[in-house]
Amino acid sequence: MKKLIAVLVATALTASTALADGLRTVTLDVTNMDCAVCPITVRKALEKVPGVTSAKVDFASKRAKVVFDPKKASVNALTNATADAGYPSHVMQVQ
Repeated sequence: MKKLIAVLVATALTASTALADGLRTVTLDVTNMDCAVCPITVRKALEKVPGVTSAKVDFASKRAKVVFDPKKASVNALTNATADAGYPSHVMQVQ
């Protein structure tokens, strides 16, 4: 229970920090991930996009949550980065 609360607090702090800094968060549905190494490849591809401050990729849900500066990066640049790495993606949600 304590771990769940800690995760929720960390998520809330990350989201509020992102909003305060003018950052945006996008959730991508990522296809073609079929092993435990795939999320690492996707995360590294996303982190190489200028303006990305964090990228978290979940293998089980096949989703990536990316925090980025919209002045430096676009959602299109993020989906292109995953596609170029061999993992096409599409937008699930933008905040």
